Amino acid sequence: MGWKPVRVAGPSMLPGLAPGDLLIVRTGAAVRPGDVVVAEHAGTLIVKRATFRQDGGWWLESDNQKAPGRRDSWDFGAVADTAIVGRVLFRYWPLLRLRHSMEQ
Repeated sequence: MGWKPVRVAGPSMLPGLAPGDLLIVRTGAAVRPGDVVVAEHAGTLIVKRATFRQDGGWWLESDNQKAPGRRDSWDFGAVADTAIVGRVLFRYWPLLRLRHSMEQ
């Protein structure tokens, strides 16, 4: 097990995770239903919620099903266990965003 930083790329996990948010991912960590995970799909990393086990893998869903261009297991089916990079442990923001939020 290890740690991996990951940047959220799109709006599919709003309102909890916004584009540009930085995440710390625990690689190789056990996944439970409801966990937010990072997986590899079609050559890119995706951030999704693991909802249930299916066909030896995980059904991954976007929190924001209305996000433009969102893709998840409703489009490509369950993701194999081997494609799960890890479980998101926590989020931290770029410094500029932190400063802006503290000024409000």
